[in-house]
Amino acid sequence: MFTGIVEELGVVEAVVDQGDAVRLTVRGPHVVVDAGLGDSISVNGCCLTVAERDQETFTADVMHETLAKTSLGGLEVGSRVNLERAVTAATRLGGHIVQGHVDGTGTVVARTPSEHWELVRVGLPAGLARYLVPKGSITVDGVSLTVVDVDDAGTGPDGATFTVSLIPETLARTTLGSRQPGDPVNLEVDVIAKYVERLLGGHRSEVSDR
Repeated sequence: MFTGIVEELGVVEAVVDQGDAVRLTVRGPHVVVDAGLGDSISVNGCCLTVAERDQETFTADVMHETLAKTSLGGLEVGSRVNLERAVTAATRLGGHIVQGHVDGTGTVVARTPSEHWELVRVGLPAGLARYLVPKGSITVDGVSLTVVDVDDAGTGPDGATFTVSLIPETLARTTLGSRQPGDPVNLEVDVIAKYVERLLGGHRSEVSDR
């Protein structure tokens, strides 16, 4: 589990094609300082397992399913990625509960700069829009953000869009500072919303059967 507070901007060192998978090596001296084999590290919001490590890099195997359903399939040597280690019992929950299980990919639609912050509009799959509410949480490329607004009939590839405001710290310390319109981003909606939907669905079924 993660909190969506990016610890380090890493750099992809190697991408080895294994046919139905990719072996990804990332340079991230900060996140590997106490990482062991089998530990989890979030890479652009995707939970990956450390298979090898040295003092400055770690290597993880990325399966075909992950490559097909996230933006990791587009990584190449030199790509910058958001990195976060899994939380511990003593970690401050500075963001929100993040699993590192990407629900879908969105697309940056527009950026509107201001003097001290930047408004970014992101298109998302229509099936995910129902989990978003203003002032709720969304994870974009592994970054925990607060939703400003949701437009179910927006200008995104699938219609629905949402906006987030990025402060200078986020712009400087994560990949979101350089994402441009048309770029893909990994999205993870609030897991609590999904559980609530599931539970309410079961309750409605029980009521209709009576």
